[in-house]
Amino acid sequence: MRPVKLKKKHGPEWFLQRKIISFLRFRGWFVKSTHGNIYQSGFPDLFCTHSTYGARWIEIKLPEMKGSHFTPAQLEEFPKFVANGSGIWVLTAATEREYEKLFKSPNWYTYLSWS
Repeated sequence: MRPVKLKKKHGPEWFLQRKIISFLRFRGWFVKSTHGNIYQSGFPDLFCTHSTYGARWIEIKLPEMKGSHFTPAQLEEFPKFVANGSGIWVLTAATEREYEKLFKSPNWYTYLSWS
């Protein structure tokens, strides 16, 4: 009898995303996760809005290039978001240091070397 292989339902980026969502919600952000299916290819992972700070598109990446990269669709679509006035921020942890990035210029392009 062959051993049963269990498929991982979620990878490490999914768990990081859950932590960041909780972190943001605790600070008063309304957070909607995009589903990442074929109909939403090229979208950042999260759309977030705050009554004081406004809206942010957030892309979740694992810290230090540990398997995270932009999809071809994101590499095509992210510049279009930005060219039309929507910034995209990359967060790599649920920490205060990462949270501070949301109050600076959009930073997605600084992660292009990861792809």
